[in-house]
Amino acid sequence: MKKGGKVLVRFGYVAMSVNLVNASPSKTMTLKQFEKIPDRDAAIRKLERIAQQNLENTIRLMKYNKGERIFFYRFSSRLIPLVGHELVEGWDYLTPLKEQLIEIGTLAKEGNIRVGFHPDHYTLLNSTKENVFEQSVAIIKRHVELISKMGINPRHRNVLHIGGKAGGKEKALQRFITNFPLMPEELRYSIILENDDKTFNAKDTLFLAEKLGIPMVLDVHHERCNPSEEPLSELWPRILKTWEASYLPPKIHISSSKDQKDIRAHADYIKMEDFLPFLMEMKETTSELDVMIEAKQKDNALFKLMKELKNKPGVQVLDKSVIQIL
Repeated sequence: MKKGGKVLVRFGYVAMSVNLVNASPSKTMTLKQFEKIPDRDAAIRKLERIAQQNLENTIRLMKYNKGERIFFYRFSSRLIPLVGHELVEGWDYLTPLKEQLIEIGTLAKEGNIRVGFHPDHYTLLNSTKENVFEQSVAIIKRHVELISKMGINPRHRNVLHIGGKAGGKEKALQRFITNFPLMPEELRYSIILENDDKTFNAKDTLFLAEKLGIPMVLDVHHERCNPSEEPLSELWPRILKTWEASYLPPKIHISSSKDQKDIRAHADYIKMEDFLPFLMEMKETTSELDVMIEAKQKDNALFKLMKELKNKPGVQVLDKSVIQIL
């Protein structure tokens, strides 16, 4: 990883824009609604139409990102409603979505937009239950298939938490180590690990990342909620090293607490003091960093943050979503 006195930082946001009207990429159908349609084929066709609408809205979002010069974006993991449920087993959802997926990938390449997924909390590779592990592998496989159909290399595109803590942290970590090689290689290579806000802190996550050769995403807010014994200044160089074999730059997640009563919940916007000191302290360690904003106000949180950064010493604004820490 190239080091230097300056770091190029690109900010991104998650899934939905608060500025685009009627552009949700996560429209769905409930199981009850599906079962009310007597003709299964008709119900499947309706699911396909909803999925196509989600992808059409994702296309709109990608065009918006390209126009606003936002170079980092996380796809919704709810693009395909009810996918994976036994009621829709055998549903070939990829074929009718082929052209839209290709267009999304083309827009990502044209806009130089880093994209990826964050499969939901039901994805538990360290589960004590074999069927839950198998379902989790299937979830990861679907994410890999989607991004591959976009024409994008799926390597290091799926952010995962370590999972549950049944039996205690030590046994839970060991189960992850045991289960991880059981997945196909292309699925293993798609994964990057993130520390969580309750159980597995940055030190725990880094242990697995180093052991298994997986890049680690540091969530700065989660580390405040669930701190490691060592300071981040000691862990960060090792976290960066987990990215050395990746073709993508290292990345972190930032967010602010909603309030002191619920410190884990995300606020509408980002407070400068929750991340800028970290960037200033770590600027000598890497020349580039992608930063995912996890805030309720999505892209507006990004725009507000960029306005505030213009007045900060040691920060040079280079583009609508890009700064350089001097």
